[in-house]
Amino acid sequence: MLYWLLYEKLFHYYSPFRVFQYSTFRTGMASLTAMLLSLVLGPWLIARLREFQIGQHIREEGPKSHQKKAGTPTMGGLLICVSIVVPTLLWSNLREPAVWVALTGLLSFGAIGFWDDYVKVRRRHNLGLTARWKLALQVLASLLIGVELLAMNARHVYSTSINVPFFKNFKPDLLITPWLHNPWTYPLAFSVFFAFLILVLVGSTNSVNLTDGLDGLAIGLMVIAAGAMTALSYLSGHADFARYLELSRTPGASELTIFCGAMTGGSLGFLWYNAHPAEVFMGDVGALALGGGLGVVAVLLKQEILLLFIGGVFVIEALSVILQVGSFKLRGKRIFKMAPLHHHFEQIGWEESKVIARFWIVGLIMALFALTTLKLR
Repeated sequence: MLYWLLYEKLFHYYSPFRVFQYSTFRTGMASLTAMLLSLVLGPWLIARLREFQIGQHIREEGPKSHQKKAGTPTMGGLLICVSIVVPTLLWSNLREPAVWVALTGLLSFGAIGFWDDYVKVRRRHNLGLTARWKLALQVLASLLIGVELLAMNARHVYSTSINVPFFKNFKPDLLITPWLHNPWTYPLAFSVFFAFLILVLVGSTNSVNLTDGLDGLAIGLMVIAAGAMTALSYLSGHADFARYLELSRTPGASELTIFCGAMTGGSLGFLWYNAHPAEVFMGDVGALALGGGLGVVAVLLKQEILLLFIGGVFVIEALSVILQVGSFKLRGKRIFKMAPLHHHFEQIGWEESKVIARFWIVGLIMALFALTTLKLR
């Protein structure tokens, strides 16, 4: 909006407005705007959540130390969504379809999380939508995003191939194009693409959700992951850097930098209130929205595999739950004292603040490693 007004319309009348053409300037402004929005609106939202008695219900089988957190305002993810959407609309070039796809991912998964949180509050219980309902809605949101991506592909502004770390010439195409010549084989042509997309988006959003169990843990890791994605999107959108690092030049990637910058700033602002001891929890509306937004950006940048490293701690947390459930069903034995993994470390005696800090350190190391792989091909 401001890009259109101040650069495209008023630049010819006031030359200093040329600064708005640079994505680096607009990314910085989007980050600051998102952080300030989060900091300013935070106290108001927390007060409203308390007024309407929208508090967190703690599961009884969890660590006993968490019982004192019962009643802490939840659904703070609404603040995160607002502080990401508003700066993105203000500072990005809204003619780029990639921006709208990223916002669709954020808001569609956020809407699922909002519904889940609403059911929890209404029932006054920590269980919301059933796992089947939640998964079905997440798949539906992924399919919606997939349709948008295919429309971009038809206009040659999106590629269905993926980048594989360490292999610069191996870029498999997820769309089985030979099958597109016969209408009867369309489902087969698109099956691999949609299956992979669902795996990335549903996996990303649920991984963030599972990690959101300690004060500031998930949102701190999101600051790191979104910051890494900001750097990655800038490099992918810069012609010289993309050529030097042999990255796929993604149309609209420079505008995704603004979205990622807003996600970083909004997350950082929310961390102010979510740091231990938390004044507000993000709830599913925040966790699912952030996971969806992060996953969609990775898909748009063709860095779905690199997301495994950028969000490494999220992946480890999700795997700990999968292994725990699988082991108990197959062998009747648990691998960890409790899953997700952060609760296991609590159970063996680590203080909550120590678990959070050490997980942040691991997340930062993995994100830095992901960025170093860009030239190791």
